Amino acid sequence: MELDDLTYKIRGAMFEVYKELGPGLLESVYEMALMKEFDLQEIKAKSQAALPVAYKGEYLELGFRFDIIVEGKVIIEIKSVKELEDVHKKQLLTYLKLSELKIGFLVNFNSRHLKDKESLIRIVNNL
Repeated sequence: MELDDLTYKIRGAMFEVYKELGPGLLESVYEMALMKEFDLQEIKAKSQAALPVAYKGEYLELGFRFDIIVEGKVIIEIKSVKELEDVHKKQLLTYLKLSELKIGFLVNFNSRHLKDKESLIRIVNNL
């Protein structure tokens, strides 16, 4: 699937979850619901996928976890907060750089509308 088509479907799935559940729930609820929606749409996704961290060529004994990675191409970082902050954007950009992926979505399900420009943010890693 082309990246533009995939990101279009991902956005659609996020809107569907928001439409069904609304704002104010825990991040884990939205994560599970989004995984279910991806399954219904036959989109391959993995939740809590490990992201190992290398330092000077050696892997450290710790790492990070993506909330969701879709088709091995797109990272989704889910929040349910009053408002997104710069640290959330930086976190996703760092995940993109560490994984060498090009695109990710930062979504805040605790918002009035997902269409607000500060509720659903597309982050691009220029590598």
